[in-house]
Amino acid sequence: MSDKNAYISSYAKRILTCSFIGVTLTAHAISFNDLSNQDASTGLKAALDKGSAVAVSKLGVENGFLNNEKVKIQLPSVLDKAIPFLKMTGKGQQLDELVVSMNRAAEAAVPMAKPLLVNAVKSMSLTDAKNILTGGETSVTDFFKQKTAAPLSIKFLPLVKGVTDKAGLASKYNAVMGQAQKFGVVPEQEATVEGYVTQKALDGLFLMIGEEEKEIRRDPVGAGSAAISKVFGLLK
Repeated sequence: MSDKNAYISSYAKRILTCSFIGVTLTAHAISFNDLSNQDASTGLKAALDKGSAVAVSKLGVENGFLNNEKVKIQLPSVLDKAIPFLKMTGKGQQLDELVVSMNRAAEAAVPMAKPLLVNAVKSMSLTDAKNILTGGETSVTDFFKQKTAAPLSIKFLPLVKGVTDKAGLASKYNAVMGQAQKFGVVPEQEATVEGYVTQKALDGLFLMIGEEEKEIRRDPVGAGSAAISKVFGLLK
């Protein structure tokens, strides 16, 4: 082969190599905008499954609420001034029992949430998926809270009432708070012990789902799901 032909051959190889590298780099330079709506939806569903499963496993067990200071249900602050008086009149133990009862009711109710949380994803359109994913560090949680809070409240309330009704001061709580509500002293959701506990149980549930979502966004690979890693990894 002549020097000229050798030079041409070498030059052609370099062109082909550069072209191949360029194609390869282009193929791997995938941004979130290139992600299909279907992939975004799949990643979103996987994140919901993981987030709800972790939240329920942490809260829907004995002491899941009671021993977790982030979500432990205390008596409403409007009763703060009355608590010392009640303790002085020998009601201290009943107050403690009421607090335990409220948290036990929440722990019993939370496992009922998972089917509704999972079904809520069916109301999400594929085109909504990317907007939900990029809406903020708890945007997935916020979406499902919006979709499920009302039906979950209806589902939780009878179970919560069945547990709290057994507490010694539950009926007295309802009587006092019901009167206070007439004067606008307490919000409607605190007027009954079962309504108060139901709201606090939902608050705790979505708080824990939100924490799991933040962790997924921080470390998508650590979530142990290919779908989550693929979608949330592109958001980092």
